[in-house]
Amino acid sequence: MANHAQSAQQDDGKFGTVGGVFTPCVLTILGVIMFLRFGEVVGQAGILSAVLIVLGAKFITTLTAFSLSAVATNTRVRGGGAYFVISRSLGVEFGAVIGIVFYLAQAVSVSMYVIGFTEAFLDTFPNLGVSFLKVATVVNAVTFICVYIGAGWTIRVQYVILAVLALAIASFAIGALGDVSLATLSANRAPAYREGDSFFTMFALFFPAVTGIMAGANMSGDLRDASRSIPRGTLSAIAVTALVYLAMAVLLAASRPHTELLGSSMVVKDIAWLPALVVAGVFAATLSSALGSMMGAPRILQAFARDDIIREIRYFAAGSGRAGEPRRATVLTFAIAQTGVMIGDLNAIAPIITMFFMITYGTLNLACFYESITRNPSYRPKFRYSHWSLALIGTVGCGGVALLINPLWALIAIAIMGALYWWISRIEIISRWGDVKSGAAFERARKALLKLEESQYHPKNWRPSILALSGGAWSRYHLAEYAYWLAAGHGIVTLAQIISEKVTNNLERRSQAEKRLRKFIQDEGLMAFPAVVIEKNLSGGLRSFLQTHGLGGFRPNTVLMGVTREQERWPDFCQALRITAAMGRNLLLVDCVEDTERWLPPEGSIDVLWRGERHGALMVMMAHMLKANAIWRQRRLRILAVVPPQGDTDGYRTTLERLLATARIDGSVHVFGSEDLYLTLAKRTGNTAVLFVPFEPPAAGAQADAEFLEWISKITRLTPDIVMVYNAGGVSLEA
Repeated sequence: MANHAQSAQQDDGKFGTVGGVFTPCVLTILGVIMFLRFGEVVGQAGILSAVLIVLGAKFITTLTAFSLSAVATNTRVRGGGAYFVISRSLGVEFGAVIGIVFYLAQAVSVSMYVIGFTEAFLDTFPNLGVSFLKVATVVNAVTFICVYIGAGWTIRVQYVILAVLALAIASFAIGALGDVSLATLSANRAPAYREGDSFFTMFALFFPAVTGIMAGANMSGDLRDASRSIPRGTLSAIAVTALVYLAMAVLLAASRPHTELLGSSMVVKDIAWLPALVVAGVFAATLSSALGSMMGAPRILQAFARDDIIREIRYFAAGSGRAGEPRRATVLTFAIAQTGVMIGDLNAIAPIITMFFMITYGTLNLACFYESITRNPSYRPKFRYSHWSLALIGTVGCGGVALLINPLWALIAIAIMGALYWWISRIEIISRWGDVKSGAAFERARKALLKLEESQYHPKNWRPSILALSGGAWSRYHLAEYAYWLAAGHGIVTLAQIISEKVTNNLERRSQAEKRLRKFIQDEGLMAFPAVVIEKNLSGGLRSFLQTHGLGGFRPNTVLMGVTREQERWPDFCQALRITAAMGRNLLLVDCVEDTERWLPPEGSIDVLWRGERHGALMVMMAHMLKANAIWRQRRLRILAVVPPQGDTDGYRTTLERLLATARIDGSVHVFGSEDLYLTLAKRTGNTAVLFVPFEPPAAGAQADAEFLEWISKITRLTPDIVMVYNAGGVSLEA
């Protein structure tokens, strides 16, 4: 009972379908364009093209309403209308761009309706001797004051305005029916465009008339049941107003020649049975539309500011009074509208608004399309007419019409949106809501994984998937950086840490370690994934990683480790090498000067000690991947080969050079005799930056471990940075 009472109290003062959606939409659609510019549209375009303009505009807005309805019935729509819907679907960057564009479109719309009212007022009272700017400024100020007081009072006035509007339309229809002539209708069948005008300029002039479909959605935060009211109210308003515009187009074309339709902006009043009713209707429609936009725009800005995407506008997030009225945002909206009022040209403002709304509608359709096509399980709209194909048609339609209306301004608008998107994406933003980008990425990854699983793994398609046991990577920075370099942007790197403790009571420590590792990766821009396990030793942790980490074709195929120097850990280290080899993974042992900061590689070449293709294929591939990094790109790649006893030195060199040519890898070949290997290497590697050498994991047993330690100690004295390579298979230079 208490919860029910609380819910009822929260719904107190909120609006239903008729008052909150249908009426605001109808009053905004049947507004200034209908009374002051529709005669010009019919006069220039002719009845056939005028009908196409109405149907085309309604087609776009209907598809957009379908998308709006689908998303509105899929999630709880709070304040902000289309901005809320798009931001929660396409993500924070798109949401922010649309929040800015949509707010400006609504704010500039206020000036369009105020200018329309002023034109009608001065046409009706031409002898007042008051300037256009003064009248428009007073009307804008009155509109601002009404909205500043509160939306509840404004919503209730709508019903009176709707009644006046209905009487005005009826008065026009009665007057037009008395003058209907089939000859006049036939004469108005063909277009009569003025110089510089066309079908698309008339479409741009008319389109703001149908943008009122968002008037209800803009009030989403003030609706009792937005998911129910938005679809019903919006689609009903579109259907009713479509019939009104189509009937009005026929009556205008049948009752007056195009010269009269073009000669007076108040031709509707001239035709009407009772002109005073049309004047009252014009005043009512323009004022109500101005009020609707003045109410909707601040709510968009308030919702946008509350999401705290751009900190500089957080000031506008505050609400006033019990209903949380966006009064600060209303003041800014008044200022923007007044700027438009000072322009004072309805024909100049209407195309700008058209472009703003085309972008918003196109993006809304795109949001619905992506939600559908990515098959997001959470996308389950109750609206039955939702389909990805309709949303795609709406997206393409909006973009195409915007380009046809004005290609230059459409491209400028897209460029501005792109710049805003880039700027906002550069800001460190943590999105607090899910969006379609993650869903789309998941769907692409899912399909790619299944495709990899179905196909055979071929050496030609081999890519490094490196599991780097870097510990706390911030303390063994070179291991993390070598893993990043050796993947060279073509593979996957996982920075892994094994916490050698008992699992009991240490799960929180594992979580904290993973967070630190993730932060390190983000701070350093290493493009890697973090992974942490708790095991009693290195070999146990590595066994856990190799059994469980990764999925399908993204399981690690290569393990990168540092060389331990601690005697007590040596048996466990050797056991980890044996486990890795037994599980069919490549091994990279990196011995380098450890540091906690970024570093420049030492001067010299990238050298590969060739002892045959068994391990040589992977060594050359790793050297080639290392050279692909910008910091290593200018280094030479050299193959250092030991010729077999009684071998042909020149023939061996030619064979290796041919192998490099087949592998399409640039490098030089240097062959030397079978004298003492380490003495020769010491002579040959004086200018080596990094040396790749082959190795085999030691066999089981203390003696084998000791012999391997002796070999490691000897080989790592040759040059500061050495990468020891074991190839488990799957890599070929001839692929």
